Amino acid sequence: MPHRATPESDDLIRALYAGLHRFASAVAPLGDDPDDLVQEALIRTLARRQLTELTHPHAYLRRAVLNLAKNRRRTLQRQLAALVRLGPPTADTDAYPSDTAALLTLPPTTRAVLWLADVEGLPFAQIADELGLTVEAARQRAVRGRAELKDRLEQGAT
Repeated sequence: MPHRATPESDDLIRALYAGLHRFASAVAPLGDDPDDLVQEALIRTLARRQLTELTHPHAYLRRAVLNLAKNRRRTLQRQLAALVRLGPPTADTDAYPSDTAALLTLPPTTRAVLWLADVEGLPFAQIADELGLTVEAARQRAVRGRAELKDRLEQGAT
């Protein structure tokens, strides 16, 4: 049975929402609304328990947002594969590609690691804990993600 939000949960949602939205913006597939990911994560979490029952609600919700983003990306990849089988793609290209477009080509977990490390300044131990990685795996994703992003940006500049 879904749990009704309590005043404490409402306050917690208000306190966490902006940070979750920024995180969702970093990990969401291109064209997906970050608010949809955050709200879906909240709905699914509240269907199981009160937010105040969680030891680390912010980390739990970040993980839920990341998992939803991964699921959405897989769905989009399957849809794209089906479209490719149906015929050639249209010539819709972005006349002004942005750095964000290069970032969005990275896997969601890599984007999440880069966001948490480079934007939010979290230590790799905390990132690893929040995303279910080892500390070394989090570091490696950051290093490889930065290198891949640099290569893609340099390719776009030539």
